[in-house]
Parts: sequence; structure tokens; C-alpha cells
Amino acid sequence: MSKHPSYGKVASTGQKRNVFKRFERVRLMKSRDQWKDRSSVLSLPKTKVPT
Repeated sequence: MSKHPSYGKVASTGQKRNVFKRFERVRLMKSRDQWKDRSSVLSLPKTKVPT
């Protein structure tokens, strides 16, 4: 099976992402004191990248 040509184009063009990945959202929520130790990493709110 071959990959679709659109995969990997974001990295090659240097385009900015508009949302964080899961581990980045947890890190940001910890810094904002919105994260509890027993919180689930599933169903996290989307967090925009600060500009």
C-alpha cells in the first residue's frame, strides 16, 4: 500500500500548526494550573497555540 502524496507536506512547507498535540496540551494545562494529577488524557479540550 502506498502513502497518499499529501502526507508529510506540512513538515516540508514549514506551515504552523493551529492546535497542540496531546502531550503539549497537558504541558500547557499544567502551566496554567488546569491539570489535576488524576485527570484523564482522553477528551482534553483543544488548546490554540499562543501567538
